[in-house]
Amino acid sequence: MKKIAWIGTGVMGSPMATHLADAGYDVSAYNRTHAKAKALEPKVKAYETIREVVEGADIIFTIVGYPKDVEEVSLEIMEHAKKGAIIVDMTTSSPSLAAKLYTIGSDKGYRVMDAPVTGGDLGAINATLSIMVGGDKEVYEEVLPLFEKMGKTINYMGKAGNGQHAKLANQTAIAGAIAGAAESLAYADKHGLDLETMLAVISGGSASSWQAVNNGPKMINKDYAPGFFIKHFLKDLNLVIEEKHELYLPIVEKVASIYDILVKNGYEDYGTQAVIDYYTKKLD
Repeated sequence: MKKIAWIGTGVMGSPMATHLADAGYDVSAYNRTHAKAKALEPKVKAYETIREVVEGADIIFTIVGYPKDVEEVSLEIMEHAKKGAIIVDMTTSSPSLAAKLYTIGSDKGYRVMDAPVTGGDLGAINATLSIMVGGDKEVYEEVLPLFEKMGKTINYMGKAGNGQHAKLANQTAIAGAIAGAAESLAYADKHGLDLETMLAVISGGSASSWQAVNNGPKMINKDYAPGFFIKHFLKDLNLVIEEKHELYLPIVEKVASIYDILVKNGYEDYGTQAVIDYYTKKLD
């Protein structure tokens, strides 16, 4: 049985690491806030440094905050992990950085993959995530049994960086869906419609989306607990804009500007469904 190191035990990482431990893998974890990794014991052994957690590991998973964190953590891993280890970054990060780390890792004797996920905290908890993977096909096939313990929809997208491109394309679709659900409910509320009934109309017809079904009720109830942080969604949308090149992406650009306003109004640690306040409170 392969020895697994897991770096990043936040809202997503904690259940994902636990699923691997429940499947019988030897899993160790590190988190910058040690208490978050410690909370996974006894299923997962917590360590206080990256050096300790990656020692002897066959496969190292990371799911951290921002591209700068991905680069910093990945380079530190490569200072201490055994040669031949597989390093799988599951953070939503920069495709260009993923390709860069793949090259650096290959030169140092590591096998590097980018494998961002979508499905939110519920997908992580229920092991129903969608996972998009970039890197060498043979390495993907070696790691696939572990991906299958964390998700239901696993797709190999091609070369290094393509997993990240796939995730950013996914976030592009979410941008329109979540803003559309929020605008619809704001419109219905403005005209005195019962919002629960309106949401049933949306969810039961051609306007339905995962965002409407899962985040619509939270919007109505003003439940802004984070399944996915606003600050992280804004990071993702900004990555799309950075990578769009000559593409015209007006929806992404508009929704990014909305989430930027939310962050400036102190919403950064709220769930993405709090976008409804942009409309109902007329934030600027």
